[in-house]
Amino acid sequence: MQVAEIIAGVVGPDVPVRIIGYDGSKAGPDSAEAALRITSPRAMARLVSAPGTLGLARAYVTGEIEVEGELYSVLAAMPDVILHNIPPAQRARLARQLVPLWLRHRMPPPEFEYVPRGRLHSKSRDRQVISHHYDVSNTFYEWVLGPSMAYTCAVYPSDKATLEQAQREKHELVAQKLALEPGMRLLDVGCGWGGMVMHAAAEHGVKALGVTLSANQAAWAQAEITRRGLGGLAEVRHCDYRDAPESHFDAISSIGLTEHIGRSQLPSYFSSLHARLRPGGRLLNHCITEPRTMTKKLDPFINRYIFPDGELHAVGHIISVMNDAGFEVRHEENFREHYARTLAGWGANLEAHWDEAVAEVGIGKARVWRLYMAACRLGFERDNIQLHQVLGERVHADGRSGFPLRGW
Repeated sequence: MQVAEIIAGVVGPDVPVRIIGYDGSKAGPDSAEAALRITSPRAMARLVSAPGTLGLARAYVTGEIEVEGELYSVLAAMPDVILHNIPPAQRARLARQLVPLWLRHRMPPPEFEYVPRGRLHSKSRDRQVISHHYDVSNTFYEWVLGPSMAYTCAVYPSDKATLEQAQREKHELVAQKLALEPGMRLLDVGCGWGGMVMHAAAEHGVKALGVTLSANQAAWAQAEITRRGLGGLAEVRHCDYRDAPESHFDAISSIGLTEHIGRSQLPSYFSSLHARLRPGGRLLNHCITEPRTMTKKLDPFINRYIFPDGELHAVGHIISVMNDAGFEVRHEENFREHYARTLAGWGANLEAHWDEAVAEVGIGKARVWRLYMAACRLGFERDNIQLHQVLGERVHADGRSGFPLRGW
């Protein structure tokens, strides 16, 4: 069977994408603007060893599959392949067709594919996987994320808002929900490059401490804090959230950390944050979630290349665990459409700096980021994943809360 015909069977016969095989075969409509070009038999061999998204991703990041046209548009044209795995029967049929190619052209996974070692969610393993993703290059992240250096979902106040405006809106929304006021003490766990820490200090006069497992993030954030003259109020430390100071904080923000916390670790995670809050203090937990109550593994491409050991939870489960840890949940909202826009902004930034990014991190890793941002954008648009903010409070011993009758 010809190469293009086999790939057409994987992506679907009605997908409006041209498929061009290295053997000269073609499939799909000639009028389609976008195309998949299979450049090597190694791409076919990868589909035998890893059917579905992982095999396709390996072939793309190594250049064995080239995309002509915008990558997001190609992925959007075949969402069943990107958002779901190939059915077992089709997988078996594909393997039978491609075994001869696999025997001749099998290759090990790309060298930058990562499988962590050690006990799951131990401090040492968590440090390794965080370093794998976040210690790529601060310069690379500056190009992709923009001046805010915020690597979490932005909140767009309008259709016309820029990425930078939306990131500032996100930080201010968190500050409002936490009712930050001058003199308060904020702990930001998983603080990234310190955006929330610096916003709280500069805009609200809060004494803010951020902690991150990424040495690169901590170094960049501390230098930026000094540059902005915020050293008297803001600080970022390179440490595990479990080793953060245990003294009473007035507020805690967790923006994009919970995805790295395993399901079995969630009770101790929320209990540790509850213990660090004074009575009347608030926690804002901002994280990617599953849209349904289910237990499933992370997409294999995301797990091997982007967020090793990452686990997503349904928002209902997160709220239940927060309740059990002693928090009274006061507010919740879903920002999945905002994350799709955020990822589109990051993708545009990457394309604008493509040559520099390739020179900085290599063509393979640059392709990994291009693929993951386009695929995740589609996932948020199609309600395959969501982004929820959940606001909780540690009430006083007698049950009193510090909440007004209306508002945050």
